[in-house]
Amino acid sequence: MKKIQFSIEINAAKARVWETLWEDITFRDWANIIDEGTYMKGVMKEGNEIQFISSVSGYGVTDLVEKLNPNEFVLFRHGADTKESGQQEREKEWTGGTESYSLTEKNGVTTLIVKTDVPKEQEETFNIRFPRALKRIKTLAEKIKSNTNK
Repeated sequence: MKKIQFSIEINAAKARVWETLWEDITFRDWANIIDEGTYMKGVMKEGNEIQFISSVSGYGVTDLVEKLNPNEFVLFRHGADTKESGQQEREKEWTGGTESYSLTEKNGVTTLIVKTDVPKEQEETFNIRFPRALKRIKTLAEKIKSNTNK
């Protein structure tokens, strides 16, 4: 596994960015860029398991929400690689890796930092897709912010 990191500045409060990250409709929008059809199954709560599954391929990961500080930080630990919409385990390509989302805000601008472990053979794909996904998160968070300020 290789740890990679991405960051972006978003002109929105960190609570708005957090909502954009984890609300079902916006999550599906930006996560689709990383892996087509991705959705989240489970309740985001420290100690809970969450599944990230592609409705297209049926592949995904089951993660432990290891640390959670709403609107600021979440750390996922990949516990199992899955297939058949999360029903069965598959090869352990992602197992044991982590993924974290960290948000800090200054003067209404939120910096989002994502750190993730990826299998070496996936590194190039993620280096292309993750920055695109972060740009989509920025667009969604800023669009919603501007609509609520009207």
